[in-house]
Amino acid sequence: MNSPTAVIYARENQQRFLSELKELLRIPSVSTLPEHKADVLRAAEFVATHLRNIGMEHVEVVPTAGHPLVYADWLKAVGKPTVLCYGHYDVQPPDPLNEWHTPPFEPTERNQNLYARGAVDDKGQMYMHIKAFESLLKTAGGKLPVNVRVLIEGEEEVGGESIAKFVREHPERLKADVALVSDTEMFAPDLPTLCVGLRGMVYTELEASGAMTDLHSGMYGGAAPNPFEALARLIIKLKDEKGKILIPGFYDRVEKPSPDELKAWSSLPFDVEHFRKTEVGSKELTGESEFPVLERIWARPTLEVHGMPGGFIGAGGKTVIPARASAKVSMRLVPDQTPAEIFKLYSDFVQKNVPKGISINIKQFSVADPIVVKTDNQFVQASTAAMKEVFNQDTVFIRSGGSIPIVADFEKHLKIPSVMMGFGLPDDNLHAPNKKFHIPNFYRGIESIIRFLQKVGEA
Repeated sequence: MNSPTAVIYARENQQRFLSELKELLRIPSVSTLPEHKADVLRAAEFVATHLRNIGMEHVEVVPTAGHPLVYADWLKAVGKPTVLCYGHYDVQPPDPLNEWHTPPFEPTERNQNLYARGAVDDKGQMYMHIKAFESLLKTAGGKLPVNVRVLIEGEEEVGGESIAKFVREHPERLKADVALVSDTEMFAPDLPTLCVGLRGMVYTELEASGAMTDLHSGMYGGAAPNPFEALARLIIKLKDEKGKILIPGFYDRVEKPSPDELKAWSSLPFDVEHFRKTEVGSKELTGESEFPVLERIWARPTLEVHGMPGGFIGAGGKTVIPARASAKVSMRLVPDQTPAEIFKLYSDFVQKNVPKGISINIKQFSVADPIVVKTDNQFVQASTAAMKEVFNQDTVFIRSGGSIPIVADFEKHLKIPSVMMGFGLPDDNLHAPNKKFHIPNFYRGIESIIRFLQKVGEA
């Protein structure tokens, strides 16, 4: 078929779109670090300004107890469905800086990739939505083929508490028929992909306290409790060498994927050795070896340790027994596990196994419900048809091992399904140094979203 006018417009403006994205990527909107609070606000205002400039209406930077939301809408397509478009403009910290080949907040093009913190997760993918709106508005007399609401947050990387509260408290303002989320990845290059499942999460920090102050290990070693050793003993008790989590009751509500889903996964172009060498980069893969790798990373719960701050970490030596130490521990959940139940099981187990002389305080930073979305609706059909036009390949359905907390909130509070149409790649280095976005996917993502919105309007 001939390319629609909006798609032609998008192709003619590719370089400008990319230049604008680079401006956004230069803003270090790291939501977890207080020193970047002004940068996070600056990123929100950048997004709001561009939404206004393209003709979206009721654009607002919405204050919250944390970082602001950006809202906009265009609701003049009488009798047409309403699509709620979600994204986030905040990013993870760039550390370790010494592993970046180019500065994390100076976007750099190499080998058709754009390298920068936030390039694909999620500034680049969120910006695809805005440029799809622009392409449609500029070529149809200021009209869109469907009604659109836009909700973009600045706290996704720190749990998304503010947007969750907003969705709970303002369902009438967000009334829609479907949510479009572009914060996922394609299974392989050139293979259009819909993500239909996400793991949930419980993120915690264990704070261990021993003596009232740091102590000299020569004078007190052998008698004083060591919080680091206590945390190590606790962590060992949480999971065995085969990857099985040892918390009683942890697996009681784990729902297995359906036989049809497992069969579909087994037919995907997946090479375990390529995954080990290229994506993981380790000598061996670990975890529950009785399950295939894709099932392990998509449909099995996990427990991981992310950091253990405390004590002396500078150059050279310092013989100190620290008074306090901590460990950041998260659990990924699958249907039908619930964050509240898992946190209680985990907390009870930790407190029951606290080593002698140590007290433990357990903090909970963020939670997300696991979810599997249904695919038997007109919106999934529109997205698969749109991507087939752009990529000339049939769409595959996968799950993701990651979490997007708001997807479950949309289903729970707005009663709408989500279409998770993402354009990242498995080697995009999410949350790691040298994060990138494959530039052709940025362009094809814009075209796919244009065609998706048009097809939803035609249905």
